[in-house]
Amino acid sequence: MNDPIPQRVALVTGGAVRVGRAISLGLAGAGYDLVVAYRSSGDAARSTRQEVRETGRRCELVQADLAEPTAADVIADTVRDSFGRLDLLVNSAATFDARPLLEVDATQWDAVMAVNVRAPHLLVRAAASLLEEARGSVINIADLAAFQPWTDRPHHAVSKAALAHLTRIQARALAPHVRVNAIAPGSVLRPEGWSEERWLETARRAPLRRPGTPQDVVDAVLYLAQANFVTGQILTIDGGRLLEP
Repeated sequence: MNDPIPQRVALVTGGAVRVGRAISLGLAGAGYDLVVAYRSSGDAARSTRQEVRETGRRCELVQADLAEPTAADVIADTVRDSFGRLDLLVNSAATFDARPLLEVDATQWDAVMAVNVRAPHLLVRAAASLLEEARGSVINIADLAAFQPWTDRPHHAVSKAALAHLTRIQARALAPHVRVNAIAPGSVLRPEGWSEERWLETARRAPLRRPGTPQDVVDAVLYLAQANFVTGQILTIDGGRLLEP
């Protein structure tokens, strides 16, 4: 008689929409039970929960504003109360504010940093004991702005560069029991407000001359979740776009 597959639990912030939703569904398909954290996308969160349940996995929702410092403890408590364990934390939630550098004031700067950098730190801090007990891992979702000077989203770019470095610090601080890595997607899902023409032109500048898909990010998440000898790395999923001058 085969032994039953042990329960695995993942927490995905921003897990109800766009790439976060794809990650949630991909993890469910791989056998994870889920906690999906969302801020305002209630309908999308409930739809995601239903799709997860149709795969035969459990899915709990938690509404929280990651701009608030207390949100991390609320989310971690939901994981603890619902499942009592955590094998994988995916920090996918982010803001994507666009404005020129000299129009970014203190309030806008702090709002982006709170969600894109502080929240991933506070979530890891709040969930550290669960992750350590499960010998789990963390995956932070960055993007190419971590490596490129995006002048149309300067505070976003700085936040993602900070998240990339936070990933390395977390990897060292939480070793040897918890691994921490990051993924930096390129053109995998058209940004809201972009025309199809602009989207394809940006994607075709990469060496592979085509856009990717959210599934490419899901595949990277699933790889890093089980790559037991990989930590402190940033996996770029961009069709080679960073190779371009």
